[in-house]
Amino acid sequence: MFQKILIANRGEIALRVLRAAKELGIQTVAVHSTADADAMHVRLADESVCIGPPPSRDSYLNIHQIVAACEITGADAIHPGYGFLSENARFADILAAHNITFIGPSGDHIRIMGDKIEAKRTAKRLGIPVVPGSDGAVTEEKEARRIAGEIGYPVIIKASAGGGGRGMKVARSEADLEIALATARTEAGAAFGDDAVYIEKYLEKPRHIEVQIVGDGRGGAIHLGERDCSLQRRHQKVWEEANSPALNAEERARIGAICANAIADLGYSGAGTIEFLYEDGEFYFIEMNTRLQVEHPVTEAITGIDLVHEQIRVASGGGLSVRQDEVRFQGHAIECRINAEDPRTFTPSPGTITHFHTPGGLGIRVDSGVYSGYRIPPYYDSLIGKLIVHGRNRVECMMRLRRALDEFVVDGIKTTLPLFRDLVGNGDIANGDYDIHWLEKYLAAKD
Repeated sequence: MFQKILIANRGEIALRVLRAAKELGIQTVAVHSTADADAMHVRLADESVCIGPPPSRDSYLNIHQIVAACEITGADAIHPGYGFLSENARFADILAAHNITFIGPSGDHIRIMGDKIEAKRTAKRLGIPVVPGSDGAVTEEKEARRIAGEIGYPVIIKASAGGGGRGMKVARSEADLEIALATARTEAGAAFGDDAVYIEKYLEKPRHIEVQIVGDGRGGAIHLGERDCSLQRRHQKVWEEANSPALNAEERARIGAICANAIADLGYSGAGTIEFLYEDGEFYFIEMNTRLQVEHPVTEAITGIDLVHEQIRVASGGGLSVRQDEVRFQGHAIECRINAEDPRTFTPSPGTITHFHTPGGLGIRVDSGVYSGYRIPPYYDSLIGKLIVHGRNRVECMMRLRRALDEFVVDGIKTTLPLFRDLVGNGDIANGDYDIHWLEKYLAAKD
């Protein structure tokens, strides 16, 4: 087991990793920018190192400074959390060259899954169902027309190196294709420095279903069920559930086994998530995230398995703590992402939190690094906390969520809490009857 872990992140995920490390008896090092000197994870860590000024490129993305912090403190491993350097293959390679363990997959696996075209090829080879579309990058309009004609309109054009909805355009007819292709390539080049795009069949009313996996790097892997992340705004997840209200036990076992077997064949090490669009009983691979997800707590709630413990255990060579036949799914869990944003316009709302009170009671968990008097800096992601609620079934979970949202108080800034108080009383949400387009349509109708 590791002696000391450096946490190369900030906010609630840094605090989440710190707690797991402490439970395992591992010393912790917090790195921080000057803007985060008063952050909770900095206060609670055994040691802390300032790695630069507020801009991410000068601090949390500064590989040189982070490696130097490891050498100064004697940390023998780094946990990257999510975002920042968590899916940076070069970072993983550099750590390996310095004999520092990256708590995550190999640089090669990060590269494969970070390239959307190569990821799709790999998924197909491993037996994971994929969305019909091009086998590689599409550069010519003539080729795009041929592919779109074969798979049928509508089609979606996506950036190969993309994410977060950037470089994505829908063409509903041949007349739309030329401008969609050009616009997607322009956006992809501007956002990612790579204008390669590919084409897939566009599904009209799919759900976003993702499967949590953990591999031991030695040909062993398990799945921990699925999460439904269909409530999204601008391709960003807002509300996540486990298990999905759209799947039955047979579908859950089928897609879970496909994913676990594929990851085992790949020799993957650590936690990861395989994401699908799901429509009319069929799953279609869209991407794999080679890191811990923001929404991992709902999986922990229904399985009782600590995913960060598993990450650390696997990275240290200890292997998985459970076999597939030992995984049990109990009840239902929902996570709401609480952002420092105007609940109507979604513009960021940095500032000082004058009062912060979290709900409690059976089945309630709040992951947050903020506190009363904490000043939210304007430089980073607006997520300030996650409310996770667990119940014996979805009905109980929704009732408990309603109560928890009523207790949650954040004063001094605007937050998205009012949005969730609205959603929890909606009939479609109560019935689990929604797809990836539902929330944006709902918000547009309210304007």
